[in-house]
Amino acid sequence: MNAIQQIGAAVTPAVMVSACGLIALGLDNQAARMSARLRELAREWRELPADTARRALVRSQIEVLDRRHGLYSRALLLNYGALFAFVVTSLAWLAQGLWSVPPGFPLATFAFGVAMLAAMAVLVIASVNLSRTALQAEAAEILRGAVPPAGERAAALGR
Repeated sequence: MNAIQQIGAAVTPAVMVSACGLIALGLDNQAARMSARLRELAREWRELPADTARRALVRSQIEVLDRRHGLYSRALLLNYGALFAFVVTSLAWLAQGLWSVPPGFPLATFAFGVAMLAAMAVLVIASVNLSRTALQAEAAEILRGAVPPAGERAAALGR
């Protein structure tokens, strides 16, 4: 292997470490926003009278956000696992001249990191799909109230 190939093989995992760091920032931000929203909804749920329809809607939104938060948390763990795999790949590649590193080990750890990133992406996609569920529930409540039945509209208009 020539010098340029060696540099490329050593630098590629380092670039992936940077990418994982950026992804971690985004995932952590999403998880933090969901945590805050879950706390707001839980506070609202506790303050609502037990017999109100809004309480059931808030509960369903809490269930969806809890599932989404779980998906993002697992995605974040996979991302950090991938980051670790890429660091190990770089170390293994750089240590080849110093220690007895099996020739396929750096490639295996790199592939493991890529597989964890793929699994992370699947979890994030699932979470994004769930986000629509919570929004649809909220929109349905508002839209149902926005256009009252014809009889109620007439009464409201004084007819």
